[in-house]
Amino acid sequence: MIELKSAGEIAAMREAGRVVAAIHAAVRERAAVGVSLKALDEVARTVIEEAGAGASFLGYHPSFGAMPYPGVICTSVNGTMLHGLPTPYRLRDGDLISVDCGAIVDGWHADGTVSFAVGHAREEDLKLIRAAEETLAAGIQAAVPGGRMGDIGHAMSTVGRGAGYGMQNDFGGHGIGRAMHESPFVPNEATAGRGLRLRPGLVIAIEPSLMAGGGDDYYMADDGWSVCSGDGSRSVHVEHTVAITADGPVILTLP
Repeated sequence: MIELKSAGEIAAMREAGRVVAAIHAAVRERAAVGVSLKALDEVARTVIEEAGAGASFLGYHPSFGAMPYPGVICTSVNGTMLHGLPTPYRLRDGDLISVDCGAIVDGWHADGTVSFAVGHAREEDLKLIRAAEETLAAGIQAAVPGGRMGDIGHAMSTVGRGAGYGMQNDFGGHGIGRAMHESPFVPNEATAGRGLRLRPGLVIAIEPSLMAGGGDDYYMADDGWSVCSGDGSRSVHVEHTVAITADGPVILTLP
């Protein structure tokens, strides 16, 4: 069942979105050469605790997960595209990292991801990040009342594939609200004019991921969580929680 949120419920989700933005800011500030992914997870835990919020990811156990998720953030480095575990791995100069997190405030979830380089960034990585952010922006721009869900995926794939990058469509966006993952599924690639009619009150997480090698293949790592590019190429993931309103899309995961 797809639930449409009231203006008051969307405002409540905005508070959770502010916590997500605060987590991203704190983790990005702490991320540096020699800092472990586990230490970044501790930073995120502190932000959540100080905000009086809950962690959407901790203990989450979907069917594809080998175990309940052990962290509060996903830390995906270089060829890991999605769901990277916050391990003792220490960041190296030039690493590319995506940080995905979710927060709960008063029972309402928000979910978002940022990608950035650590230390001296490679120009090709900065180009990949920019393309991912432009892909996400195109999807958000298409999230308008009267449109179709396929319009969002079509807009994103036009930008992402147009830049020469690979995309996968098995792990996409989703509805969000009282649960972190709700209906409907939000594809990264779709046909314009097809799919669910978009209505005010629908709140969705839009989250494209791009693979620098240009291929679409991926595989699950031995840890049972990490989703990696099939050719080992560097990957990025970006995401916002977005409310569809009569006035257009509203991003809920900004500071």
